[in-house]
Amino acid sequence: MRAMYLRRHDKKVAGEDYEYWSLVESVRTARGPRQRIVATIGKLPSLDRDERIGWDEIGRLLSGRPRPEPSLFTKPEEPPSWATVNVSGVSVERLRHFGDVYLGLLLWNRLGLASFCRETMSPGREDVPWSIMASILVLARFCAPSTELQIAGSWYDKTALDDLLGVPYDKINDDRLYRALDSLLPHKDDLCRHLQKRYGELFGSTFDFLF
Repeated sequence: MRAMYLRRHDKKVAGEDYEYWSLVESVRTARGPRQRIVATIGKLPSLDRDERIGWDEIGRLLSGRPRPEPSLFTKPEEPPSWATVNVSGVSVERLRHFGDVYLGLLLWNRLGLASFCRETMSPGREDVPWSIMASILVLARFCAPSTELQIAGSWYDKTALDDLLGVPYDKINDDRLYRALDSLLPHKDDLCRHLQKRYGELFGSTFDFLF
């Protein structure tokens, strides 16, 4: 039996503080439970190669593909480093949804909506930029359709968006969500034109109407 979980790390590099995450696989062995880092997720310098290898490993695990045999022309992977953990002393605190909001945020950026909102929704004196609030509204609709009151009161705090977006849950309330809708409404036609153009770029389609 095996399970996966996210582990948070903090590290200082060249005098700067960096925060990153690792996806850890826990497996039962003859010597007891062992943990192995599958992927490193974050912005720590020099992790680009590790991230690429790590995400390939995630895809392999999810699809059930066997680990590829080493080639004579490729450098063999370093053996995984194991850590002994007292499982009885491990507890779960603040369990949060990660996969759905991460995928939603990836699509949000891939569609160019993040840049559209940053350029279109003029910043003011608000604590949280309207472009970020717009993304929260869309992600909530994508992951768990509900009212603005439920988004602020029970949904946002149960997701990893506070880490992914850098906005703490106490900054999200129904009033701010409603005002974000008001801020987005004047740009409705521009938003539709943006999505129409992006749809054509992604799928090479031409059309007269897009619903």
